[in-house]
Amino acid sequence: MRADDILLSIEKLEVVYHNVSTAIQGVSLKVYENQIVALLGTNGAGKTTTLRAVSGFLGVDDAKITEGSIAFLGEEIHNKPPHLITKRGIVLVPEQDKIFDNLTVEENLQVCVPVSKGKVRKGDQYGLVFKYFPILEKVKGRIGGYLSGGERQMLSLSTALLCNPRLLLVDELSLGLAPFIVEELMGLLRVIRQEEGVTLLLVEQNAFAALEVADYGYVIENGRIVFDGDPERLKGHQDIREFYLGLGGQDSQRSYREVKQYRRTRRWYG
Repeated sequence: MRADDILLSIEKLEVVYHNVSTAIQGVSLKVYENQIVALLGTNGAGKTTTLRAVSGFLGVDDAKITEGSIAFLGEEIHNKPPHLITKRGIVLVPEQDKIFDNLTVEENLQVCVPVSKGKVRKGDQYGLVFKYFPILEKVKGRIGGYLSGGERQMLSLSTALLCNPRLLLVDELSLGLAPFIVEELMGLLRVIRQEEGVTLLLVEQNAFAALEVADYGYVIENGRIVFDGDPERLKGHQDIREFYLGLGGQDSQRSYREVKQYRRTRRWYG
């Protein structure tokens, strides 16, 4: 990968909540054009905070960036408001509050069509959405609150696509969904990347699912990046296999750091 192809660059990022609690510290990662990058970690590791820092939504949680930088296409964007970041082509699909539950599917899509596309015919507005998620056309009159988990996730991805993203941030796509739905959605993300030229940064606890589609992955724990590499390297690393992929024995319930320290101790004293 060339330096010119870097779309998103995060350098030594630190985020503090309520001026007291440090959520992430020293986080650095890069996302290249047309890549799918996975940010893996357990609940509370700092994954969502990282996405909120990139998308500008930290302020709603009384959090702020205290050190480090975030650059998109070479321009620093940290601490800028969400609407300006979205205009630059970064769109977030959040973990929660993905859609308007009291609106129909069609109304959700209408709300999220950018002003610049306001004169486009309705059929053209939805053509892209129904191409990838044809089920939404069948349920377009249904109230959002009555959608299944998979349909809600499809609708949230659709509203993001209507914002014409260059970089799509997806927070916990697999959460609460059946494995076959997760597999289908992950596969669609890969197709969307290929056909629409959208770069993706995925935050996931489901390491198996994410590494099936990712070009590169980072493991975050306790607010720090502890390991990174291509999917083959991550899948082949014994500590990652034991903790994040559940392929170990007694160590599979430990954290990455605990497993690593255990192995060092065993080498030293065993």
